[in-house]
Amino acid sequence: MTLLAIDWTSVGVKILQFILSFSILVTLHELGHYATAKWFKCRVEKFYLFFDPWFSIWKKKIGETIYGIGWVPFGGYVKISGMVDESMDKEQMKQPPKPYEFRSKPAWQRLIIMVAGVFMNVVLAIVIFITITWVWGDRYIPVENLKYGVYADSLGTKIGLKDGDNIVLVDTTRIEKVGTVGSTIIINQAKSVTINRNGELIKLPLPPGFISQLNKNRLGGFSYVRLPLIVDSVLEKAKIKSGNLQKGDSVIAFNNSPVHYNADYVRLAKEYKNKDGVITVLRNGKDTVNATVTFDDNGNNYIGFRGADKVLGIKQINYTFFEAIPAGMNKCWETLDKYVRNLKLLFTSSEVKVSDSLGSVISIGDAFSGVWDWQSFWTLTAIFSILLAFMNILPIPALDGGHALFCIYEIITGRKPTDKFMEYAQMFGMILLLGLMAYALGLDIFRLFK
Repeated sequence: MTLLAIDWTSVGVKILQFILSFSILVTLHELGHYATAKWFKCRVEKFYLFFDPWFSIWKKKIGETIYGIGWVPFGGYVKISGMVDESMDKEQMKQPPKPYEFRSKPAWQRLIIMVAGVFMNVVLAIVIFITITWVWGDRYIPVENLKYGVYADSLGTKIGLKDGDNIVLVDTTRIEKVGTVGSTIIINQAKSVTINRNGELIKLPLPPGFISQLNKNRLGGFSYVRLPLIVDSVLEKAKIKSGNLQKGDSVIAFNNSPVHYNADYVRLAKEYKNKDGVITVLRNGKDTVNATVTFDDNGNNYIGFRGADKVLGIKQINYTFFEAIPAGMNKCWETLDKYVRNLKLLFTSSEVKVSDSLGSVISIGDAFSGVWDWQSFWTLTAIFSILLAFMNILPIPALDGGHALFCIYEIITGRKPTDKFMEYAQMFGMILLLGLMAYALGLDIFRLFK
């Protein structure tokens, strides 16, 4: 990969969406800590979006609190007086406790302050899921609409999948929506898939290593929707040396080799990089037209083809506001359930490896669309909000869940952990988290260069 080959416009849109999404998540999370701390008369020294080592992009002191924006976009924080946190302010902790300090408050109040951020993220996720459901409803391609079946990529052909097959079952789970087969295989640790081939149901066993490779490929390389290729747009970046392409043209050949479906075209044009290729189309159902197009060093020619939703049709389910409430809440809990089950696989499955599943801010940012799409943006924001809540409530020192665990211990036993113990626990947790972040970042950088 070269820097010139990167679509920087797309990257910029992804970065902007990432920053906006996590600004919302972090601000509301920290607002939960801030509001409950003020409610219990704690002094809040800082309220920061992003981290601010050495300097801040912006800061302003209002009353006793400094509000600011840091320059490291990995989170944010609220600094509450008398609390062992990321600042590791040991000098403050050496002083006698003051009434406005966190450590002076009853354990139940400290517990509420610590879980308030997680609570805010859960509420935000539920609200967004409900709103998305109400505004956009459910929109998907039903499996029964796959009249051309799927086309088998390398992983698919290894298990006996053929072009034109339809995958109808993963083990005993019926597939209803296009695009859910791969994730269902992984999360269920499936042993087989059942296909419909010309009306006959055939069970294909999944060999050892299949799930591992599918997970490593991020669900790619298995099967894709098969459909005829119809030109939908010709982007400004497209270089057409001779002839022309118009919206509605049907691709029938590439370099004089027949093309019936997208699978044919993909295989024929697969190795075309820094080359010219001749696309033959049928126009208005009767005229044959040739166009010589240039492929760049990534194999792109910037010809847009009609999407599967337009060719195959979609199922749209609309909801009233009151119908959207239970439906949106169900989506929220289903998202959390899938995440927890996937996380469990890291410890229980021999096929799912940490090195293939873990990702840093690069992976998170790459999840956003390269074009601005509000439905996609809010959906990802809701997903990340519920996942952020879950991760933060884990009983790990330095996370909200770790602090909450110590408060629960104090409520049950009546014994408060010493400040020295809390300092060491915070230090251990920070080292663990920073090490994990560095490892995830290293994996993402390795994937980029690979």
